[in-house]
Amino acid sequence: MHPLRKQRLIIVMIIVLGASLAAGLVFYALGENMNLFFSPTQIAEGKAPVDRKIRAGGMVKKGSVKRDPNSLRIEFVVTDFAAEVPVVYEGILPDMFSEGEGVVCHGTLNDEGVFVAIEVLAKHDENYMPPEVSEALDKSGYNDSQKQLPTSVLGD
Repeated sequence: MHPLRKQRLIIVMIIVLGASLAAGLVFYALGENMNLFFSPTQIAEGKAPVDRKIRAGGMVKKGSVKRDPNSLRIEFVVTDFAAEVPVVYEGILPDMFSEGEGVVCHGTLNDEGVFVAIEVLAKHDENYMPPEVSEALDKSGYNDSQKQLPTSVLGD
């Protein structure tokens, strides 16, 4: 093989290997940062991974919000009217957060089945519901056109 061809072949191989390595690193980084959405039913069925960042959403069950008077720790239950997931959050909740309203929580699920949230997002007006939460509620049989939430699940 001619020395010039050999040099070109080596350069092409280095470029191909470098591009492959860069593509592999990009796909790895994207996979690590992907936050999948899980409904309370999917979490209760064990479909959600433990100790991995995910998003969970549904409605805040009435009467479930418990605030620690000495810290910013808040415990509440998120439901899709078919299953419930306890959530623990330490921080300031959004202004729109309230019982009986839709939320999406970012965080991890621990071994005890408690969702440890690092961020809580609340819907921003009375007509909007995050698409994932709306879909999860539809699957559980909740009809969004109902003006009142089922009292059997949410309490009074």
